[in-house]
Amino acid sequence: MLASIFCAALSAHAQDAPPPTASAPAPVPAGDGTFLLTIFLKHDESKPLPKINQQLKEQGYFKTFPPPGVEVVSWYVMMGIGQVVTLRVPADKLREVNRAIETTAWGGYHTEFYPTYDYKAAAQKLRDEMNK
Repeated sequence: MLASIFCAALSAHAQDAPPPTASAPAPVPAGDGTFLLTIFLKHDESKPLPKINQQLKEQGYFKTFPPPGVEVVSWYVMMGIGQVVTLRVPADKLREVNRAIETTAWGGYHTEFYPTYDYKAAAQKLRDEMNK
């Protein structure tokens, strides 16, 4: 149900957005059954990075995340925070993403999840209209 709401929101915004430019990734097609999920993987600052990585390895994180069928859209290091990963998730894979994090990332990371959508083209269009 929750994934359907995200997909509907994506569809509504995708219709307002102009076509992508050559440098921008293609927007998610309306109604394709996916949504974007941004995950903050915040480092546990009580542990040095090698210890975090060893724990993640022991828990199977590097083999499990992201699960098959889930596309990595972006994966950045945010200095002082940890990592920020945006995934394109088929609605039926949401539980797998959640379980992969719960079973392999906890202990090394504190996590936050945010359903997201690509607003860049719509924001640019709005700025252009407002500056006329």
